[in-house]
Amino acid sequence: MSHDGVGLRAVMRSVAFLTAGVLAVPALGGCGSKDPAGKPLAGQDIAVAARAQVADGGTMRWAVDAVPETLNTFQADADATTTRVAQAVLPSMYRLNAAGRPEINSDYLETAEVVDTEPRQVVLYKLNQQAVWSDGREIGAADFAAQWRALSGKDSAYWTARNAGYDRIERIERGSNDLEVKVTFARTYADWRSLFSPLYPKEVMGTPDTFNDGARTKLKVTGGPFTVEKADRKAHEVVLARNPRWWGRPAKLNRIVLRAVPREERSAALAAGTLDLAEIDPADIRRITLASRSGAGSPLRSTAGASASPEDDSKAESPSADASGSADETAAEESASAEESAGGEDSGGDVESGDPEANGAPEAGGAQAAPTIQALEIRKSLEAAFTQLALNGSSGPLADERVRRAVARALDRKKLAEAVLKPLGLPAVPVGSHLALSGQAAYADNSGALGDQDAEEAQALLADAGWVPGGPVEETKKEKAAGPEKGTEKPADEDDGTYIVGEDDGANADTADNKAPTDAELKDGKQQEIQQGGGVPGAYAPRGTAAPAGAPSRPLAKDGKLLTLRFVLPSGPGSSSLHTVADRISRMLVRIGIRTEMKKVPDESYFKDHIAAGEFDLALYSWPASAFPATDARPVYAKPVPAADGSVTVEQNYTRVGTDQVDQLFDQAVATLDQEESRDLVRKADARIWAAAGSIPLYQRPQLTAARENLANAGAFGLATPIYEDMGFLKKGARAAAGPSPS
Repeated sequence: MSHDGVGLRAVMRSVAFLTAGVLAVPALGGCGSKDPAGKPLAGQDIAVAARAQVADGGTMRWAVDAVPETLNTFQADADATTTRVAQAVLPSMYRLNAAGRPEINSDYLETAEVVDTEPRQVVLYKLNQQAVWSDGREIGAADFAAQWRALSGKDSAYWTARNAGYDRIERIERGSNDLEVKVTFARTYADWRSLFSPLYPKEVMGTPDTFNDGARTKLKVTGGPFTVEKADRKAHEVVLARNPRWWGRPAKLNRIVLRAVPREERSAALAAGTLDLAEIDPADIRRITLASRSGAGSPLRSTAGASASPEDDSKAESPSADASGSADETAAEESASAEESAGGEDSGGDVESGDPEANGAPEAGGAQAAPTIQALEIRKSLEAAFTQLALNGSSGPLADERVRRAVARALDRKKLAEAVLKPLGLPAVPVGSHLALSGQAAYADNSGALGDQDAEEAQALLADAGWVPGGPVEETKKEKAAGPEKGTEKPADEDDGTYIVGEDDGANADTADNKAPTDAELKDGKQQEIQQGGGVPGAYAPRGTAAPAGAPSRPLAKDGKLLTLRFVLPSGPGSSSLHTVADRISRMLVRIGIRTEMKKVPDESYFKDHIAAGEFDLALYSWPASAFPATDARPVYAKPVPAADGSVTVEQNYTRVGTDQVDQLFDQAVATLDQEESRDLVRKADARIWAAAGSIPLYQRPQLTAARENLANAGAFGLATPIYEDMGFLKKGARAAAGPSPS
């Protein structure tokens, strides 16, 4: 999970408190009706080029967040780089197309189909007869069976992080010949296409020892267009080399180097030519532009049609974010990277480089003249993940569904999406589903199960829950705030402390006249005047005067306590967009009388100590979208289960909000082989998740990559699985297709 991330309009919901049992489910698409899944909001932006235009050879240096702790994707500490390696070096029976839907990977499969349903579901895989492991052995039933046994959950000696789907298999056997694999299920499984992607060789899956330890730092046997040459934690890189036994379209690149580079250092590394491809943050667009201009004057281009230097949108960028783009720092990076290759070690003169002298240069590590600043492009799409507002329903005010629904109804999700995506030139459309993204088969906009923004409805829900404006407030001793002693405060730009939006802070209200009353004002008797419709002299208009549109509402209280929600955010690099969104959410909430206590915490403790531990009321983080939501999304929205020791098992449902009906719908969806029926059940589950208001999807996460302008078939991949064998550097004079590829 990362933190920080349209279709049919459903029927509107009443303001009255409704339980999941009386939910009116939105109408779903049936026969002859328009497919509510729609199309992806943004296509890939990867500089598409025909393979004939791409040179043979070269090394592409691709930034990653870290060298992975393990190369086994089925272990708990696997990360995004683990997945990237697996995609390049291991078989996958299915991969995702540009719409985020699974399709057969013909390099490994000729066909795969359900051949029996009674008395058991049986799937027959017919393998590509050329498919072999890197040691020459045929890929076959023994590999499928070893992976099933390791992931079935029956042997606790295997330290597996997940076994969904594999636990439904009864047996795996050879078909009528060595190219057929027959999988029989003990229980019907709709998402059978999710299995064996990736597929590890039996040498990895065959025993607990090889599974637990054998594939953590190396993969001796692989089966993709690339192999793992080395995973070097000291050098901070994983090197993938072209697989000489690969039977498919030969990889264009000789090597792909996955290099761990902190995000705050990527713009300088890209400009200096020590990276060819890197995901970047919005603030880096301007950094890279400045770095390019401060060097050889090479242009930075944006292939997505938007400005390469978007305007700041309500603090969307950090004022200090441009520091690394200075001429001095760029020059230092150039000097430090003199030994790096600018175009790959064996381009043989065919690779068109941003540096004319770089063609045919040695690999990284070989000495050469310092490269000039590289010509770069910003490639943009929307990634297969969405950012949501999570509401912790386990305790406090948000344990009441009416309060959660009020928070949701206070939000203008369109404006929140625009704050992040509009400056980047990306479609600012709010996400309408918890379980899929626009274009994916299970997608439908079910947000109508909760309702659109409506401040009056939100306030009515709060009133029904007993929260009233200016109610009596108990005198409580104010605890000393965590942080430095007086006189040792950090500078403003380093402040990670806590502050309350809705108190008399001025900075978070639209105007000084719209300030919310403080605890002291409420305590000294002015709350009575507020309750009667009057105002506090000076800060509020005379009694009976209507409040201006959009003005903060009076704080709400119940049982002597103000309605204040803890809003926890990460404080590390790249989180400025989340801070912008959180600030806007807080201002939307203060207008209905809800105050928020904003707390920024270090990235490394954000999930472990706050989200997973339940130490928050509100939080922003992202979930990846899956092509198989009935399987993958169930643990995210499953109803928490009390354990024998008094604790609660929440799986990945960090909001602690779930219902029996949602669980039942997931169970039904995963157990039917009728794809249309399964999709409808998933959409119904999503409508009920919306109604419970445990999490509110906001926007699809932007995917921004900076790439050398002559790097083809790589960049912002959107919903699709990258095709590693097609990536490479353009031949001299060749040009990639302009703009994003069609979705």
